[in-house]
Amino acid sequence: MDERQQKETMMLHDPIKTQSGFEVGGRPQVWRNWSGTVEAKVERMACCASEEQLRDAILNAPAPLRPLGSGHSFTPLVATSGTILDLSAFSGLIDYDPAQCTATIGAGTQLCNLTEMLAGLGQALPNMGDIDKQSIAGALGTATHGSGLGLGAYHTQLRSMRLVDGCGRKRELVASRDQEMIEATGVGLGIFGALTAVTLQNVPSYNLRRKRTMLPIAATLEGFESLMSAHRSTEIFVVPFAKHALIQMLDKTEEAGDYATTAEDEDGIATLKTLRNYLKWFPGLRRTLIGNAMAKLSDEEHVGEWMKIYVTDRRSKFNEIEYHLPFEEGAGALAEIIKLIETRFPQIYFPIEVRSVKKDDFWLSPFYGRDTCSIAVHHGAGEDPSAFFRAAEAVFRRRGGRPHWGKLHTMTAADIAAVYPRFHDAMEVRREMDPDNRFVSPYIEKLLGISR
Repeated sequence: MDERQQKETMMLHDPIKTQSGFEVGGRPQVWRNWSGTVEAKVERMACCASEEQLRDAILNAPAPLRPLGSGHSFTPLVATSGTILDLSAFSGLIDYDPAQCTATIGAGTQLCNLTEMLAGLGQALPNMGDIDKQSIAGALGTATHGSGLGLGAYHTQLRSMRLVDGCGRKRELVASRDQEMIEATGVGLGIFGALTAVTLQNVPSYNLRRKRTMLPIAATLEGFESLMSAHRSTEIFVVPFAKHALIQMLDKTEEAGDYATTAEDEDGIATLKTLRNYLKWFPGLRRTLIGNAMAKLSDEEHVGEWMKIYVTDRRSKFNEIEYHLPFEEGAGALAEIIKLIETRFPQIYFPIEVRSVKKDDFWLSPFYGRDTCSIAVHHGAGEDPSAFFRAAEAVFRRRGGRPHWGKLHTMTAADIAAVYPRFHDAMEVRREMDPDNRFVSPYIEKLLGISR
């Protein structure tokens, strides 16, 4: 371990508060997720700095064990009364291959640090979501993704994985030898063990051109499939009561650019919230003001490094539900969600976010076997989202949706098995890797139908 890693590990044992959000002044120790919706009183936190320490914790620490990423999930994936495994010391660059354009990194590495490391190597992620605060283990474990019909989620970049399973066995899975096991465990939910390192298949560094334009809702829905497939990456943002959608299109370019991430999207959300608050009883006026303002917005265009174009500065706290639908269901589902908000839930002010993802072969991936349209709806933190989320979820499930593992949903094991063709195969692998259910919390037990 180098000096930097030793300092990071010492910080994790700070007697007041660790970087991961633990309050450690006394017992029980308390952990909360990013949005504040999940809280866990844990018997022990294990800040492991080596695979040997991790193995010891897996074998001997109070169960249930749950691995910790950055706490950016809205579901109780981390929550436990037993032990939370803080793996943030497993971070940084381990090795890289410039000829193959691969990099091996600690699984606790945050995406914001990973992007800088890769840029220094002349490498890049093929695609990204717009938040870079997750650990790579958390992003892989919940099938986190960006947008683009020709682009897979992060887990499709896996070329090897190192983990310690529920029996304390160190395992190394290599794609050339263990591709089926990587597909079984690559979207892991923290149920197969604790990841320590991964090798990612990257691409050479590139610049992106980002174009944003406004389009009437009717035209957006009518041309939905062509809009989503016309560019390398397309996202659609629909502001409630706006009558227009913001279309964001990304394409590679050889041009140079110096675009830097700004807080402009945050400023827009703050304005929408203010209008919601002041015009709560005047939806017609709200529609007129927002619609006219968006219609007058001029197109914009920026060029910059890949990671600076993908990432936005998210400061407003919110809760979120996101479902992954068969691509052909996207336009119909979006139309239903717009109507739902504007007729029954006018308190919603966050934009609806629409993306696409290429199909893959990972057993617990929401994109397994089908090109996907992902639709996410948000609700401000501190406001009760339950009624709206239940209504939105009904729309998504009726159209064959699969939930984002890290975002709020109500699906149970029977529901999940019905829409994941290899769910039972994945559970057989889980039983072999964690036969004593060391990684099974009450939430995981209910979610996946695991019998103790």
